[in-house]
Amino acid sequence: MKSDLHKKLVDLYAGGELPKELNEELEMVAFNDAELSHDMSTLRQTVDLLKNDPGPEFTEESYQRVLMKIYARGGNIEPRAATPIHMQYQLPMQG
Repeated sequence: MKSDLHKKLVDLYAGGELPKELNEELEMVAFNDAELSHDMSTLRQTVDLLKNDPGPEFTEESYQRVLMKIYARGGNIEPRAATPIHMQYQLPMQG
């Protein structure tokens, strides 16, 4: 029973959301339980990596690509902002 409770607390441990006393108790139990220790360390590493990941960058080019895919599939939407001038075709100047 106690082991099931500890396994359920691993996700809170990995996120650093446990109180200090419960955190220490879980670490002491994990010292004698290899499976619990492995779960705790790997999940904490995963959570740390995800927290430090800056995530995808959504640029103006990405926005235009998504917009063109929507139009190609028959979607009819009006963007709030006008199309940027750098996305317009420029005619050569003849003088």
